[in-house]
Amino acid sequence: MDAMRTLTVNLGARSYPIHLGEGLLPRAGDLIRQAGCGEKVGIVTNPSVAALYLGAVEGSLRRSGFHVVTIVVPEGEEHKNLGSLAMIYDRLIAERFDRGSWVVALGGGVIGDVAGFAAATFLRGIPYIQVPTTLLAQVDSSVGGKTGINHLEGKNLIGAFYQPRLVIIDVDALCTLPKRELVAGLAEVIKYGVIADPRLFGLLEEKLDRVLALDRKLLLEIVAASCAIKAGVVEQDEREDDYRSVLNFGHSVGHALEALTGYAELLHGEAVAIGMVQAATISARQGLCDEKSLRRICAVIEKSGLPTEIPVNVDLKELVRGMEVDKKSVGGKIKFVLCRGIGVTEFRWFSLEEIAAQLAA
Repeated sequence: MDAMRTLTVNLGARSYPIHLGEGLLPRAGDLIRQAGCGEKVGIVTNPSVAALYLGAVEGSLRRSGFHVVTIVVPEGEEHKNLGSLAMIYDRLIAERFDRGSWVVALGGGVIGDVAGFAAATFLRGIPYIQVPTTLLAQVDSSVGGKTGINHLEGKNLIGAFYQPRLVIIDVDALCTLPKRELVAGLAEVIKYGVIADPRLFGLLEEKLDRVLALDRKLLLEIVAASCAIKAGVVEQDEREDDYRSVLNFGHSVGHALEALTGYAELLHGEAVAIGMVQAATISARQGLCDEKSLRRICAVIEKSGLPTEIPVNVDLKELVRGMEVDKKSVGGKIKFVLCRGIGVTEFRWFSLEEIAAQLAA
């Protein structure tokens, strides 16, 4: 049996473990049983993930004595909406789920967000478990309790803070990811290095080729480091009242880009990568980030295979207007996360006009 590492998100009564390792999906039933799950479990997933991993997880749950209901919703960011949410509610009601029933989110960030929001709001809240199968979900969206769906006017405008009871991360799942999705997930790892961990950033600079070649030891290292950073931030500021905003480095521009392109042209990590380049560039113009650090940030993003430029077909005025409806917008100003080199951040408030001027420079 492969070794398993466990981190804890310490939130008092809402604390929960993050189990990391190889070969954990076939053990999911035992791990979920140990978490105190009720007898009825609803697995929410999408067709691609179901074809790869539903059999292993469902079989493990059944062997552990659970009654399993499978709910397959359409895949893609464009389906993180009210329609998918309604599909989940309909099945939970039809299968007579009660407050002792649990939901398991098996998939990437979209599945985790919509399944988590369904759990947060069904019967005013039933427990759920995150079983992320993409790099982006493993290092970021599965930890911290942000759940929600998109609106045509903006990303994640409808949602709730609702912590999972357990997170199970099996890095073996990354071996079946399309290359584009693996690379997109690296954007969030790079983000953690920039905002909090120079060592992690240096590791990516030195060993990026091995990460992209799916070196299991390195994957576990970068996933564990990212989860530890995310857990530490969430422990300080669970509901993003202040410090948790540091996790939005690159996301103000990134979320607006996703919404403006209909959630179909850019993957989340690709949009965030472009946003990080813009945020680092603005940081340098503001006299916060030195030129060497700016070059390092841009270089590792580019070397990863991530985009660095705002697409030429994107209207900058529309992009800035998209930021106005962002959750980080208050009184017509945006709380922007800037960096002081690698590992240190600073918040600054900019008007929409100031942001437009910076992006056009």
